[in-house]
Amino acid sequence: MAKLTLKNAQQTDLFAFAFPQRVYYEDTDAGGVVYHARYIHFLERARTEWLRYLGFNNGELTRKHKMLWVVSEITINYVKPARIDDALEVTVAIETLGRVRCIFHQEIKRGEEILVKARVTVASVSAVDFKPLEIPAELKRKMEATC
Repeated sequence: MAKLTLKNAQQTDLFAFAFPQRVYYEDTDAGGVVYHARYIHFLERARTEWLRYLGFNNGELTRKHKMLWVVSEITINYVKPARIDDALEVTVAIETLGRVRCIFHQEIKRGEEILVKARVTVASVSAVDFKPLEIPAELKRKMEATC
């Protein structure tokens, strides 16, 4: 079950969304550790569930607002490996929010141990021509409430 937690006062954002993720055999390489590219899947799933937590989903945004999210940049710091059967927690917090673009700070943890730190930049684009499109007002208001 996903959760929303209050972060400590020294951090710039007030809330972080957390989504549980189990490591399955299909996520691992020949050494039994999570393959580096699978972490991107974990990050994406957490952002998708965060969006659902706010009351939206990607299909609805496409149908109602003719918009898509695209990842324009991602920076990942692999700190420690995750292994098969690990119970992980993937966090989502907004670092910056603009008219079209949003930068997320995400972490993948095993308990209190940080395994991965990521900074993911996403942009709202038109589903018709892929040109930048302002984030819908109702969604932006909910996003701002988590900053």
